[in-house]
Amino acid sequence: MTKLRLGMVGGGQGAFIGGVHRIAARIDGAFDLVAGALSSNPDRARASAADLGLAADRSYGAWQDMLAGEAARADGIQAVAIVTPNHMHAAPAAAFLAAGIHVICDKPLAATMDDALLLEAAATKSKALFILTHNYTGYPMVRQARAMIAAGELGDIRLVQVEYAQGWLSEPIEQTGQKQAAWRTDPAQAGGGAIGDIGTHAFNLMRFVSGLQVQEIAAEMSSMVAGRRVDDNVQVMLRLQGGARGALWASQVALGEENALRLRIYGSKGALEWAQENPNQLWFTPLNGPRRLLTRGSGGMHDAATRVTRIPAGHPEGYLEGFATIYAEAALAIRAHAAGAARDPAITYPTLADGMEGMRFIAACGKSSSQNAAWVTL
Repeated sequence: MTKLRLGMVGGGQGAFIGGVHRIAARIDGAFDLVAGALSSNPDRARASAADLGLAADRSYGAWQDMLAGEAARADGIQAVAIVTPNHMHAAPAAAFLAAGIHVICDKPLAATMDDALLLEAAATKSKALFILTHNYTGYPMVRQARAMIAAGELGDIRLVQVEYAQGWLSEPIEQTGQKQAAWRTDPAQAGGGAIGDIGTHAFNLMRFVSGLQVQEIAAEMSSMVAGRRVDDNVQVMLRLQGGARGALWASQVALGEENALRLRIYGSKGALEWAQENPNQLWFTPLNGPRRLLTRGSGGMHDAATRVTRIPAGHPEGYLEGFATIYAEAALAIRAHAAGAARDPAITYPTLADGMEGMRFIAACGKSSSQNAAWVTL
């Protein structure tokens, strides 16, 4: 099958997430990166393209040039990956959507709600697809947990606990010129701090697995490091549909933690626990039964998990493969779209609606925190 032609905005020399997207796009062989506007600095953009072996005539100094150049080609890109800092998501994504080019965008949706609304309007008018890379939704055992809850194996959901703890910003390393810290702690580029960077991951994971809408939240957002202009620690109480209760904690100053994304869900018939740092395992405790360890690739998994499992049980499969699952699902959806066929309902990926929900969560947390953690409607 011919690979889909992919372009990329951002992700040049010194970037982190662009390399992750490129690997993910290659894992299942569905995409071929053929064009790029890899930096807002034209010289760095061209140097980055040369490093990746892109043809000189498909290396662009600005995303506007890539849009014009690729739209004029018979073999122009069919999809574009947006892997810039948050404040540069909306404008290029909206423009590519308007040109009928499918968009695969890193999370969160945008830096501000105004930008998110701009992007939502563009996506509504466009026939092209919009895919948001909340990559943790691509993990097989996350999909197993979701399928178990949807099948009623936990009964009525009562409690949800989700956290994402990191410690890498425990010191003001943004002041040393560390590139990843510098833009993530700049409100003009990131919008928010921990709430947007990892809080939205925790929120999306909880929503994806539980299937429950969040109705009200009470949040306290803090900047623990002196002089930091964005939040680096967030604690949120949640009221969910059906009377369920929950809590979300996102921190980048939890000294000693690496990428401790953890989800626990407790129902009337059973409980589940999943931790991103051991992603191939899912703990299940049925009512009046022993705690059981379910493992990726083993017997008894739901189809939702097995269809995104690539390698035999016991071989670790995680972060890069989670991203790759989003790209693989996107490729299937794009091919169905091109053929005018209905999309297989098994194909699952985060959408613009998920991104808008994340933006509303960020806004609600800010509003609540500014009112001394008052309860606000999401």
